[in-house]
This record gives sequence, C-alpha cells and structure tokens, in this order.
Amino acid sequence: MGIIGVADGKEAAGGYTGGNLSRLFNPKMPPMNIHRTHPLPASAVVRWVTVLLVLGLLFFLFSLPGSAVFPAGPWLWLLLFAWFLLLWSLIILSNRAQRERTEKSLRMLPPEEQPPVVREVMEVHLAEEDHGVQIFRGKLRAAASEVFERLKPAFAPGGMPFLQKDERCGAAIIVLPRPLERATMEHRVRPWLHGLLFGLTLLTTTWAGAAQAGVNLLAEPGRFAVGLPYSLTLLAILGVHELGHYWVARRYQMDVTPPYFVPVPFALGTFGAFIQMRSPSENRRMLFDVAVAGPFAGLIIAIPALLVGLHYSTVLTAVEADAATQGTSTGSSILFALLAKLSLGDALPPGGAVQLGPLAFAGWLGLFITGLNLLPIGQLDGGHIARAMFGSRGGMIISVIAMWSLVLLGIFVWPGLLVWALLIFFIAGRGTPPLNDLTPVGHRRLWLGFLAFLILLLVMVPVPRMLIEALRVHSPYF
Repeated sequence: MGIIGVADGKEAAGGYTGGNLSRLFNPKMPPMNIHRTHPLPASAVVRWVTVLLVLGLLFFLFSLPGSAVFPAGPWLWLLLFAWFLLLWSLIILSNRAQRERTEKSLRMLPPEEQPPVVREVMEVHLAEEDHGVQIFRGKLRAAASEVFERLKPAFAPGGMPFLQKDERCGAAIIVLPRPLERATMEHRVRPWLHGLLFGLTLLTTTWAGAAQAGVNLLAEPGRFAVGLPYSLTLLAILGVHELGHYWVARRYQMDVTPPYFVPVPFALGTFGAFIQMRSPSENRRMLFDVAVAGPFAGLIIAIPALLVGLHYSTVLTAVEADAATQGTSTGSSILFALLAKLSLGDALPPGGAVQLGPLAFAGWLGLFITGLNLLPIGQLDGGHIARAMFGSRGGMIISVIAMWSLVLLGIFVWPGLLVWALLIFFIAGRGTPPLNDLTPVGHRRLWLGFLAFLILLLVMVPVPRMLIEALRVHSPYF
C-alpha cells in the first residue's frame, strides 16, 4: 500500500538516514542527530506495546453488543486522549534528549572550511556540522535547478547534496557523506523473499476468498478454486499498483525494490503491498511521478474488475437489504454509485444494495485501497503527491490536517476508520525529501495531482443528498 521512503525505520552508521532529513528544517530547533525515521521517536517495545493495547481496546469496544456501544463512547474519547497524550509526551522527552546531544556535537564551520562551490551558489548566513553532515543556510545566487546541477558533480562521489527550503534564511544546502547513506541504501535484492511473500499472500487471499463464499479450505482443500477469483483479482490490483511505482522509478534510474506483499491469515488475507525506495528522488517532479503512477495503474485493473463483477453480483431491493442486513449500499461512495449505475443500469432498484460477488468485492476493495493510499499523509502515495505539489512544509501541514480528519471521521461517522487511522499513523511515517526540494513540479503535474485528490473524494465520500434522487440510490448516512 504505497511507497516506503529511504531507509524507513532503519539506522545508519553515522546516525543520519534519508528519511529523517526532513526534520532538519524545523526553524524552531537546530539540526539534530536523529537515529530513527519513525513518527514515534520511542523504543520499538514502547511503540508496539502501545499499538497492541489500543488495537485490543478498540476491538473490545467495537465487539460489544449494539446497545452497549453508545455508553462506551466516553471511554473511547478518554482512550484516544490518553493515547495522543502518551505520544506527545514521548516526542517531547525524545526531542529534549536530542537537543542535549546536539549541543555537544554541533559545531560552526568557519569560512575556510566551507566548500567553495557552496559559497559560489549561496550567500551563506549560517554553516554548521553535526557528525559529518554539513548544513549551510542562506539565499541562493541562482535558480534552484541551476544551483542543484552545479552541486551534484562538485560533491560526487564523496557526498550527496540536498537542496531544501529553510524558513529562516530562505534555502538550506545539506551535504550528506556518501558512506553514511550507502550503509543503509545499498542492500542486495532478495528475489526469493519477494517470491515467498507473494506465494504466501496468494494462499492467504485464496483462503479469504473461499471463506467469503462459505467454504472452509482447511476442511475442503480441494475447493480452493472458489477463492481464486477474489485472490487473483486483488493481487492483480495490488501488483499493478506497485509495479506502476516500480516502473516509473526505474525509468528515472532510482534504486527501488520489487513489491513486498503482506500476507495475513485472517480477514481480507493481506494488508496490501509496498515498494521501498532506497535512493531519494532527485527533484519534486520525480517524486510526484513515482507516487501518482501507482494509484492510476491500480485503477486500470480495479474499475474494470468492479464493472464486470457487478454483473455477477446479487442485486437486493431496499426491503431485502434491510431485512437481511447485508449487501453494499451503492450510495456509500460517489464513484461506486456511478460504476454501479453504469454496469447495472435499471436493474438496480431505487435505494437498493448489491451483494458483491468475489470479483466485484475485489474490485471494490481495490477502490478502497486506492482511496486510502491517496490520503495526503506521510509516506502514503497521497502524502508524496502533496509533498511534491506544495513542498515539505505544505505537505506536512496537509498531512496533519488529513490525519486528524480521519480520526474525527472515525469518531463521528464510521468507527472502523479509527483502526485504519491507527495503522496509518504508525506505518506512514515521514516522507523522504527529494534532493532538490525547491524546484516546483509545474502546472501539468499540479492539475494531475488535483485529479488524484478528486479521485480520493470520489472513492471515499458518500453520495451527497442532492444526488441521491438523480442517481436513484440510497446513502447509508442519510
């Protein structure tokens, strides 16, 4: 489900990794020697204990009988408040310790120690060094793209220059020693691991597809073909999505891994797939192209699968859907309503629902996964797109707003979103900044990015009241 940035969650030999460079540009604090790129700067034990506790309590609350869910509301609010208070406390304590370490390791660079090429392209106001990483802040003497093209050959092959925005001085040039990033970025691809994960995911999704059809493959393994329509369709959607990222990244000669599929032996059979970018994007245009390629590629498979699958699904009238408490309301998503009308036409009664067959369910799930990936949060595809379109600071602001919006929607609209919000918070992390983070993406890519976020709205937003009668559908929220 998306792109994991450079060395996400790993440690570099010298303390710096590509994923934490974005934290060097907070104008309220000096550069820090940060060892982890995860959004929660605490030990792994504390992080995962918190995850398990919150997931366990949420599962308990949502598994209560319907009459008891509402009284549990105040406890849910208290749980969320305590959870965020814990995270905030850990962040404050970690930042305080990092400041103390930085004060001991940070030193100013005198003019004679500053590289000549830096002084040629920048009016240096502040020059610092921390554990071999050099940071220069000031105003550029030329366009960002021209400056970056002059910096690249000057520091190759011994260093990697980053050109970033600085809130205090205008721009920042960060020179990362090549040995520090090479220790984390250069890892041999293991084809057997990718093949094993794909094979296990094929097994778990086939089992999940058969279970949805009422077949227990543990008792009847010979009926495995029942689960294949769901399994193969879902894997095709996920695989094409990730290969979209992979092909574009390789086109730009970036170091990227093949897709990692994530099997789980319950529920949907998988938590999706991801690729790992082991070298940063050279500029925001490359970051944008790699990020946007996945969702559009996945939709090429998901939409036809849903259109075809709807023909083999069971259409329920409003009375039948209410009586059986089953079926998917076509008004639960604007895009789903449009596709259902296109596929079923007059066969879909007003206010009716659809009991999705395996192929249609996989297609619908592909739309939902695409929507989640397009959320402008962290290292999700939408987070990379927003960062490329609006810069690191703008992308961070949008990410925070989107994260809180997801939490509020989970509280007031659908509690199931709280689980997704929790998972996204812990896996999305912070995106890796491109080497040249100052040159904009251009108008064509801006419009394509707005189209991607329009697709997000069409996938995630239910049919508004004004369109219910026009589309002759029923929205579960009205």
